[in-house]
Amino acid sequence: MQTTSFKPVYLSLLLALLLQLLPWSGSMLLIRPEFILLTVLYWNLRAPHLCNIGTAWFAGLVMDLITGGLFGQYALAYALTAFFAVTYQRRLALFNQWQQAGYVFLLLVFTQITMLVLKLFSGGEVPGWWYFLSCVSSILLWLCVIFSRIRIDSRSNGA
Repeated sequence: MQTTSFKPVYLSLLLALLLQLLPWSGSMLLIRPEFILLTVLYWNLRAPHLCNIGTAWFAGLVMDLITGGLFGQYALAYALTAFFAVTYQRRLALFNQWQQAGYVFLLLVFTQITMLVLKLFSGGEVPGWWYFLSCVSSILLWLCVIFSRIRIDSRSNGA
């Protein structure tokens, strides 16, 4: 197993933050992947000693500041999601890529449901089915990253 330094972890989190800050509008805003959450989940599963629940909580606070909504909702949702990701991290190492993707999809849906409950408690309206479209685009991005990583690893091992 390869060890990971802190540089790629925090540089990828910074890149995810920049992608999250892009000016999304219209229907693209509805299907925008959760770049920061996906990055946190990736590093929670690959290097839990460098990216942990505290990192997820801090990333959630940054998202709260970016969105300007109810302060702490992203922090709570991201921390709870990271808790479940870290709890089953050792078991996920035994899963194949499709099973891991299914688990990550469940984590993304859990995050959206947590956010929905918090928004409803604060007096928000019930959104439609489109509220969960970001989960679909996020898992598609996850699959692209995972399968490109596998392709890169197989090339480096074959050389």
